[in-house]
Amino acid sequence: MKEKKDVLSNQTLQASFDGSRKVYEQGSRPDILVPKREIMLSNTVTQAGDIQNEPIRVYDTSGPYTDENAHIDVTRGLKRLKATWIEERGDTESYEGRHVKPEDNGYRSKGKEPFHAVHTDFHHVPLRAKKGTCVTQMHYAKKGIITPEMEFIAIREQLSPEFVREEVASGRAVIPANINHPESEPMIIGKNFHVKINANIGNSAVTSSIEEEVEKMTWAIRWGADTMMDLSTGKDIHTTREWIIRNCPVPVGTVPIYQALEKVNGVAEDLTWDVYRDTLIEQAEQGVDYFTIHAGVLLRYIPLTVDRVTGIVSRGGAIMARWCLAHHQENFLYTHFEEICEIMKTYDIAFSLGDGLRPGSIADANDEAQFAELKTLGELTEIAWKHDVQVMIEGPGHVPMDKIKENVDRQVEICKEAPFYTLGPLTTDIAPGYDHITSAIGAAMIGWYGTAMLCYVTPKEHLGLPNKEDVREGVIAYKIAAHAADLAKGHPAAQKRDDALSKARFEFRWRDQFHLSLDPEKALAFHDETLPAEGAKTAHFCSMCGPKFCSMKISHDIRNQSDEVKKEMEKKAKEFISQGSQIYQS
Repeated sequence: MKEKKDVLSNQTLQASFDGSRKVYEQGSRPDILVPKREIMLSNTVTQAGDIQNEPIRVYDTSGPYTDENAHIDVTRGLKRLKATWIEERGDTESYEGRHVKPEDNGYRSKGKEPFHAVHTDFHHVPLRAKKGTCVTQMHYAKKGIITPEMEFIAIREQLSPEFVREEVASGRAVIPANINHPESEPMIIGKNFHVKINANIGNSAVTSSIEEEVEKMTWAIRWGADTMMDLSTGKDIHTTREWIIRNCPVPVGTVPIYQALEKVNGVAEDLTWDVYRDTLIEQAEQGVDYFTIHAGVLLRYIPLTVDRVTGIVSRGGAIMARWCLAHHQENFLYTHFEEICEIMKTYDIAFSLGDGLRPGSIADANDEAQFAELKTLGELTEIAWKHDVQVMIEGPGHVPMDKIKENVDRQVEICKEAPFYTLGPLTTDIAPGYDHITSAIGAAMIGWYGTAMLCYVTPKEHLGLPNKEDVREGVIAYKIAAHAADLAKGHPAAQKRDDALSKARFEFRWRDQFHLSLDPEKALAFHDETLPAEGAKTAHFCSMCGPKFCSMKISHDIRNQSDEVKKEMEKKAKEFISQGSQIYQS
């Protein structure tokens, strides 16, 4: 842990992309400053002179890490962006909170946990709702209040604040915004907004460290992750999460059952409601913005999975199924759901109702177990909404393309249009090492049909814990899928970037092509593998076709010839008129 201050020593992570700069659009008050990435474009060169191309502003998830004027110290955490907004509402109170115990980090006794070795200046004092109040964004929206968070989102999405409020009030969209995570920049998840992507990070019992996970987080948001999920299952779970949240400008989600299981030494049968409740409050006080809770895995549904090819593949689902069978009792997450709602609304934590019975293979897609659980998730959604708690619904999984739309149609009907959040889905099972591709195919389709957020899959899926480069590959694959879905849905701001890049490509403005791409560094590297000279950045060809066979160069030649023909035709027309418009001259 001694190298914690060096986590972000890589200056690449603290600078904007080449040809870009961080800009801010101000809202109705000085402290509503919405970040955008502004991509500068070069001029279009024509025979008549240069034509200026205006910069393109795009959605930015990287937080202050790409702001050259920001000072980042991970031992202090990010600026508390929303603290004033939360305080102004007057419905929260600070309190001491629970004390961190060795078992929170997976240790059985004091003195073994290493996290006290590194000094931090987080100074995080937890907040909660005052007695008798509700502090959720859904509650404010239902009361007709447009919060600063909603205005911030409206500017980000290029939509009206009132539209944002209506979508949140109806339950069609969620704003994950725990009052104890003031460092995060407001964002929204809903089918009528940009399709979002989530990136999973977290250590395991066999590999990774806190330093690596913090670096993965900054890496993922740089490439476009809209939310992060910390799925740590090894030691130092509490501390890893604290470092991530205090330094994360996007919402953070978790699966609390993972840490609860660590507290009972990995024995699912020993889980209790009290252990789980304590874990919820622990994570709520830290600032987790949404919880995946597998409350739909009911005792009577477990036999439906027996004949599956891959059984129960959800870790949380398998844990709860084992507990139910061991005690022959109903899932305690289901029986205590109202109590969970009380905790959620005390901190404004959104439900991500987990699909513990999701299909883990193409053969199991859209089966009875999957849809039985979905029906229960629909019932739980309505209970949460009565408490003004925000809800999104998790979805599969492994689904062939012909069965994807049915998943969306059923979810919309059963869950009353609560946002759908899916893992892929993977459209085939035969490509280990390439599952970021097999799943991005399904993700693009399900996003087009109305899914609000896509959980990324990396090339390491089913094979091992992803490293930094795997995270990058997964995020980029899913940014492609999400953007393709935005285009198909007709999001008003989606096509501007495509049009700008297409124009740059046709005009051989190579630098602009690189800067406008989702992965500028890779685009530049691929180009320079064969044409590294600076002069090649203005050449009217690439190494694929060369100067003689480039279709766009030929198109330019045709266009220039057409211009010459047109000018000659206009000249002849003028001559014709000047000669009296006579077809035959006497």
